[in-house]
Amino acid sequence: MKKVLFAAILSSLILAGCSSASIVNNPNVDKKITWEVSGELPAQKGYEKNIGTAGVLYGSIGGKYIIVGGGANFPVKSVLEGGPKFLYSDIYVLSEKNGELTVVEHNNFPHEIGYGASVTTDDGIYYIGGAATAENDNDIWFLTMKDGKLDAQKIGDLPFTFQNGGAVEKDGKLYIHTGKQAGQASNKFYSYDLTTKEVKELAPVPGETRTQSVSQLLNGELYVFGGGNSKAFVDGYRYNFETDTWTEVAPIIIDGKEVSVLGANSVKLNENEMMVIGGFNKELWNDANYYLGNLMGEELASYKASYFGADPYEFGWNKKVLIYNAETNTWKSIGEVPFDAPCGEGLVLLGNKVFSINGEIKPGVRTNKIFTGTIIAK
Repeated sequence: MKKVLFAAILSSLILAGCSSASIVNNPNVDKKITWEVSGELPAQKGYEKNIGTAGVLYGSIGGKYIIVGGGANFPVKSVLEGGPKFLYSDIYVLSEKNGELTVVEHNNFPHEIGYGASVTTDDGIYYIGGAATAENDNDIWFLTMKDGKLDAQKIGDLPFTFQNGGAVEKDGKLYIHTGKQAGQASNKFYSYDLTTKEVKELAPVPGETRTQSVSQLLNGELYVFGGGNSKAFVDGYRYNFETDTWTEVAPIIIDGKEVSVLGANSVKLNENEMMVIGGFNKELWNDANYYLGNLMGEELASYKASYFGADPYEFGWNKKVLIYNAETNTWKSIGEVPFDAPCGEGLVLLGNKVFSINGEIKPGVRTNKIFTGTIIAK
């Protein structure tokens, strides 16, 4: 009788089963990944254990250090029990050697952060928006290593608060898109000049307003995919910086099935390709938004109990490792991750290794694990 309402309402949408393989391998593609568990982050200061966070700041510096910090979880009570969401200020500097991660610094940001946009560049990491208070929710920070220590400096402000959106850096400007701008889901798109601090509004991302999309700079153009609001999207668009115009590109369809990357994360593999890991299930996301917004009384309470009490695999989040190729305008999968599909994780690429750090594995529940995937050309 477990989770009867959840199963009854959504039975046709539930995907069962968890992969236990350690190798992601598809004979029809040119890459495979071997995965291993590479540890956990230390407890946040004042806590006995790190239970994992989602919506983290993340990136790499100098091809040597992985930076991850902030993020949110529910340490007191579950979402079903009405537990409050906590954001954190803890920042970790990790060093990677032969696939093993070592924490070389654990410090604290000036305030709690989470759900901002992280942009890794050759010089350091930009962190945009994403804070616990409105006062800090429009900040732009720059993180780098100086004399072997992490250095974080606030370098500017946006004219609006910003969460769950995306950003890239190109030619001395940050390009900031979608997400929650001034508290509302948006499709607006801006440039921020890192020298003059000028903010300029550009042509908006086509389609509906959206949060939690994935984006990368490929072949000198910006690609934005998926995201959602009350519904999950699988569409994609390419932005030309010279003409300030958007062009629709291939939607995320694998083997004839639409795949949502809402809440997922991505890394740039090379000038042509990006890799995406995670994503909420499109049908379940749409249905949950409807039922949670329209049921009342005992029906709502029963639905919440079934929904939030379900196991991670029952949510059918995207376990496929997806690769988009800008040159051929195609999507493919190179298999599945052998762990619970994460959303809001930190995703960092160093050489041929990709690190999936924490993230949400079902609504309100995080993983405290770090997984290392080694990309092998076949």
